[in-house]
Amino acid sequence: MLKKFNIVFMILFIFSIILVGCVSEQTSETIVEADDKIDIVTTFYPLYDFAEKIGGEYVNVQNLVPTGVEPHDWSPKTRDMIQITEADLFIYNGLGFESWIENFFSTLDGDTSVGLVEASLGTEKLGSELEEGHEDEDDHEEEHGVYDPHIWLSPVQAKILAENIKQGLINIDPTHKDDYEERFIELSNQLDELHLKYKEVLENTSRNDFVVSHQAYGYLANEYELTQHSIMGLSPDAEPTIQDYKNISIFIEENNIQYILFEELVSPKLAESLAKELNIETLVLNPLEGLTEDQAKNGDDYFTIMESNLTSLEKALQ
Repeated sequence: MLKKFNIVFMILFIFSIILVGCVSEQTSETIVEADDKIDIVTTFYPLYDFAEKIGGEYVNVQNLVPTGVEPHDWSPKTRDMIQITEADLFIYNGLGFESWIENFFSTLDGDTSVGLVEASLGTEKLGSELEEGHEDEDDHEEEHGVYDPHIWLSPVQAKILAENIKQGLINIDPTHKDDYEERFIELSNQLDELHLKYKEVLENTSRNDFVVSHQAYGYLANEYELTQHSIMGLSPDAEPTIQDYKNISIFIEENNIQYILFEELVSPKLAESLAKELNIETLVLNPLEGLTEDQAKNGDDYFTIMESNLTSLEKALQ
């Protein structure tokens, strides 16, 4: 009897070891699958937002420029460079927006396996020539190059950025191609709806000219047949000359402009000072180069900010 009991005990013991092994193996595989995400590094907010929306649960996206920081005021540190080279995919805008990018590429090791996506490839580029009256053109072109880089502010052009991101993901992770395609179509439809809403609203305003502090809205203006007039050039920290200031003041008075549109991540003092001098008001028009701390906490994204921009534009163009 004892011998029979021992045999049964041994069979149960061996079976339990096999069972535990199988469970351990499955758990290990589950952990590997959960952690086996595509590591993506982006250079600024819209690329981050689109990469997250298209990549979904298959990606881990890190944005280089911190929340609340204006990208023109930021430059990468050594740790940022390491983060890029260790990623699976690096997404940048191009068109001179990342003034440091060429120097970074020149330091890349030939063995680096990170995939690269220049999101602006294939877009309809606008020249970076400044408005008549601005006198810092040479300094601007040295910083930004010959094109205006703010291409994401047109929902139509933003679709091309999103498509390039989608294709970059498919190139390094073809297994989930169908998922990326499906999410891209959803994002593309949202951009189409946003474009139609902008078109409908802006076709029914009483004026086409708007005044901004930072000349970042060329693509938006071009898309909806508007004209931006800026206090300063494409770089938001550029100082306008006395002649720039005089020219924009004359334009505002002669055209009965009631609002100056300014952005949140740089000081509004110049816009507020001019508005006070001319007895007009200011409104926020976000160039979407980044989110404020409050916007990030509130869960804002590309679409909510663009909706707010449309509200400001509609008011300024009445």
